[in-house]
Amino acid sequence: MKYLLMDYVEEKGWPELSKEDQTRWLGAYKAYMQAMADAGVLEDSKGLQPTTTATTLRIRDGKTQVQDGPFADTKEQLGGFHLIEVDDLDAALAWAARSPTALHGTVEVRPVVEGTFLTRDIADFVKPA
Repeated sequence: MKYLLMDYVEEKGWPELSKEDQTRWLGAYKAYMQAMADAGVLEDSKGLQPTTTATTLRIRDGKTQVQDGPFADTKEQLGGFHLIEVDDLDAALAWAARSPTALHGTVEVRPVVEGTFLTRDIADFVKPA
């Protein structure tokens, strides 16, 4: 089963770290990702640009609203993700627990729905009668 491990971190903390601490954390992340790759569970991994680069769009009452920045003003922001394929939730949680993010942020673990409305019957997504 596929799971998305989402890393939530405090963006403002990164620039405050020393060069040595940044190097140490990046090394820890590289080792973590290499361990997942070596185990054959890592399918994809991406980081996100800072929330200062985000643009949020929504439509309310027929009017398009565009806002600079993220939708929610929160302490932690989504900084990146890892898509893994493992046997079950326990295995996904074990990988999440190894994430350096778990030491200073939050790792959200969520099962991935296979397919989309284009590749599956929409009845798969509709509540039964």
